[in-house]
Amino acid sequence: MGYRVAVVGATGAVGREILKTLAERQFPVDDIVALASARSAGREVSFGEKKVLKVQNLETFDFTGWDIALFSPGGAVSAKYAPKAAAAKCLVVDNTSHFRMEPGVPLVVPEVNAAALKKARKGIIANPNCSTAQMMVALKPLHDLFRIRRVVVSTYQAVSGAGKSGMDELFSQTKGSFVNDAPTIAQFTKQIAFNLIPHIDRFMEDGSTKEEWKMAVETRKILDPDIKVLATCVRVPVFIGHSEAISIECEKPVDLEKARAALRKAPGVVLRDEREDGGYVTPIECVGEDDTYVSRLRIDPTVENGLAFWCVSDNLRKGAALNAVQIAESLHEQHLIGKDSPLWQPVARPEEPA
Repeated sequence: MGYRVAVVGATGAVGREILKTLAERQFPVDDIVALASARSAGREVSFGEKKVLKVQNLETFDFTGWDIALFSPGGAVSAKYAPKAAAAKCLVVDNTSHFRMEPGVPLVVPEVNAAALKKARKGIIANPNCSTAQMMVALKPLHDLFRIRRVVVSTYQAVSGAGKSGMDELFSQTKGSFVNDAPTIAQFTKQIAFNLIPHIDRFMEDGSTKEEWKMAVETRKILDPDIKVLATCVRVPVFIGHSEAISIECEKPVDLEKARAALRKAPGVVLRDEREDGGYVTPIECVGEDDTYVSRLRIDPTVENGLAFWCVSDNLRKGAALNAVQIAESLHEQHLIGKDSPLWQPVARPEEPA
């Protein structure tokens, strides 16, 4: 039996990738609708190789009778329409940051904490930040082995994390540099072509950026509330594919061969750790791939029980669309989708004493 599926924000880069991923992975779909703003209504988007969907207006859409909606329209839009969908008993998987830290809304990476989906009593599940998602996939097997206490991570994040406009800006500036055009700076705070920008999202009072804050608080919600995280998030002139240099400090002694074995077995992880020229994975090689790639695995001698490695993943897939679809797949496997889902049933409360 298939489901009635809505994709919200269907004309954006992540929305299109969600439609592509649903088709590629053959998620059980009986009916599917593409939704976006009024100005995008009437446009066409592809679903699989043969089907074309005409985009409908989110503002007038009725979610009654629809089973699951995958949202990627921007935080303000999700804030308004995700609760409306959930009120109509349409489960929401939201890719924006709006609901991630809200109590009662599970923040899920299926390879790490799929069991948390059973707590989605508000009918909304949050997809984590793109940089957090790939890091969780890599950290989970290591945390199970050695109990991670502290993470220090530097990210090298592709411009597609800022949407199509970010990709357009990198392309325009790169092309313009060859004909001596002055760069037009709109999406980023400085020129991104041939440059690095240590600034993603807004600055916070302690000097960190919100992107760095997200990585810390989301790690604690998904993996372990006691893990400390120091992140430095950098935008780099790469179109697709986030990279991360990660160092961890653990409670238990670290064994390199055990770490390698655990990573090889871990779902969603591919270990390529060859100590030779080219024996590692770079962002351009992970584009279009579902897995998170780990390389450069080595002991960190500067701390007790330390381990360091390099991690890359396609941010539009595992960092966004793929993770959302995997959440939908996990909801299906746990029989949590549909009008008879236990998520819609009243929670039994203990009887009060007489």
